[in-house]
Amino acid sequence: MAESDMPARRDALSLLSSTYSDKFEKYLSALFSFPGEGMPLRLADAMSYSLMAGGKRLRPALCLASAERCGLAPEMAMPMACAIEFIHTASLIHDDLPCMDDDDLRRGRPTSHKVFGECLAVLAGDSLMIWAFGFALSGLNSNGVPAELASRAVACLSEASGPAGMCGGQVLDTDAQSRMASDDFVYRIAEAKTAALIRSSVVSGAILGGADERTLRHYGDYGTHLGLAFQIVDDILDVTGLAEELGKTPNKDASQDKMTFVSSYGLEGARRLAMEESSRAMDSLSPLFPDGDPLIDLAESLSERSR
Repeated sequence: MAESDMPARRDALSLLSSTYSDKFEKYLSALFSFPGEGMPLRLADAMSYSLMAGGKRLRPALCLASAERCGLAPEMAMPMACAIEFIHTASLIHDDLPCMDDDDLRRGRPTSHKVFGECLAVLAGDSLMIWAFGFALSGLNSNGVPAELASRAVACLSEASGPAGMCGGQVLDTDAQSRMASDDFVYRIAEAKTAALIRSSVVSGAILGGADERTLRHYGDYGTHLGLAFQIVDDILDVTGLAEELGKTPNKDASQDKMTFVSSYGLEGARRLAMEESSRAMDSLSPLFPDGDPLIDLAESLSERSR
């Protein structure tokens, strides 16, 4: 790797996010300017507090990027991207609860249950997760996206979020009785807990753009390997990162005796695996973009992120 390549690679996520984030943030913030009819104000406040806390917005950016590359204007896919962020934010609210990872800090500020109490935090997460699917369907319908494509994209998100995806991955990650001694168990956790939603973000956008099955397979493989690389780097940063950089409490995994890529393969082994998964993600999209693309640059830069 040439020294001159480093700044461009490190800026890949910023470049991808900046392409879509301004419009996405405006779209998202407008949702809570006037809470929906019948929505208690405190519940709206709790939902908005976590949604508008910032973050990388990686998942919605991936959705909008893949939709655009498959022929659909990002604005048309915005309800899908928003629903994905609903699901992701709900998972963070629940993940921080005392019964889960018991964390006081998320995205650089107090976690939801520290501000609103455990009961309201649970209900805010539940509301975001349930609302996501109807919101996506109605919004995509209003934007004129064909119903068949909209329902297929939302089904993709539902599968990635449920018992065989993100929720199941959380069980594998937190439930001692579900832990297995197999060498690849840490991969099973990461594939379900993290990679499933990232893969769904990429694939759902491509579905909305009318991508054919071959293209969807390339995007699916890319999302899987990108998600695995992302989780491996998360495990590394939990050991090496600082709270002010991460926006959350470091060294949580070791204190809770979690199985991670670092605990399973060591720090250097985890770094090697992150680079391998990033390379596989790049290879997955290379046939679609032989001249390169920011999505490929993103995969290349993941191993260098600091938060």
